[in-house]
Amino acid sequence: MGSRAGKGGSPNGECRPGGDQEGHHPPGADPAPPPPPPPPHKVSFSCDGAGPASPKAAEEGTAGGPAGGVAAPPQAGGPDPSGGAEGSQASFLQRQLGAMLQPGVNKFSLRMFGSQKAVEREQERVKFYWDFTMLLFMVGNLIIIPVGITFFKDETTAPWIVFNVVSDTFFLMDLVMNFRTGIVIEDNTDIILDPERIKKKYLKTWFVVDFVSSIPVDYIFLIVEKGIDSEVYKTARALRIVRFTKILSLLRLLRLSRLIRYIHQWEEIFHMTYDLASAVMRIINLIGMMLLLCHWDGCLQFLVPMLQDFPRDCWVSINGMLYSFALFKSMSHMLCIGYGRQAPESMTDIWLTMLSMIVGATCYAMFIGHATALIQSLDSSRRQYQEKYKQVEQYMSFP
Repeated sequence: MGSRAGKGGSPNGECRPGGDQEGHHPPGADPAPPPPPPPPHKVSFSCDGAGPASPKAAEEGTAGGPAGGVAAPPQAGGPDPSGGAEGSQASFLQRQLGAMLQPGVNKFSLRMFGSQKAVEREQERVKFYWDFTMLLFMVGNLIIIPVGITFFKDETTAPWIVFNVVSDTFFLMDLVMNFRTGIVIEDNTDIILDPERIKKKYLKTWFVVDFVSSIPVDYIFLIVEKGIDSEVYKTARALRIVRFTKILSLLRLLRLSRLIRYIHQWEEIFHMTYDLASAVMRIINLIGMMLLLCHWDGCLQFLVPMLQDFPRDCWVSINGMLYSFALFKSMSHMLCIGYGRQAPESMTDIWLTMLSMIVGATCYAMFIGHATALIQSLDSSRRQYQEKYKQVEQYMSFP
């Protein structure tokens, strides 16, 4: 009989699981033992129950994968569930805020210890608190000292002397600490930590200004003058000495330069170098500077007539008002909206008014410039994309 395929078998006489080979054998020959059955195929399933995987994948999982492993089916062209979908959906403000909070170069730690990793040292926390305390002292001095010089009739009262002595002491201590503080090179991550180089650079730059603004020149002058002539306060020279002492007290206002340096340093510490953050900080600093200049100008409007013994034609004698009207007058001049309640009459008032207008116009122009830069920096990437898109559209519109 010829060979034929059995039920469920192959025509070539292949073996089936659990079956035997069909067909006749030559006479007198022992039938060959049936081959061992092949191992049963394992059916693997994906984790999400998507159905059985391909046999090739199952064999690969059986041969090379861990025992009892589960094979995941391939997903052609499917989205990656762990991809960056959240980052692509972030709004512009979130991207701006994230960029502001990204850790940048730790220039504060670099300035103190020459390493960006020195963030847990006790010395750095002490220096941070010291700088913050000095920042508060500088703001307080720049606001209170002009008021005290202008409107306080007696500058020898105990509270005023204590305030000046404590402030001068702190500023002198800060002056000494600057000789032991590293200097970060502008627009660079390099740091100067050599004490000799720090001393030379500080002496060439800000030492003179810091020293003059920290020394109590007015009190030294009073002590020396009182030692020379014990009857000085009983003579006609007393009033002139008091006036000269007030002028010497104005040297403390040179601490404004130190305040500007501290603010710039803190901007770098908190990584305020991003476009939006930098523009916002510049506008805030400019508004604060304008208010401080208005405050100074108001005190100056009263100080100059006081040093002249209040002439009859000055605005103080005419109105009989102090700080409130002086501030209103200075803000009217600086904002270029008028002269206040009345136009200047004396020559001194005229020159002070012109000075106020020049300073106010300069600050106003700077404010407009920074505000324009802030508006232009909002969503700059989207604006650039739209410009590129319009350029491509215009290019494609040509035949």
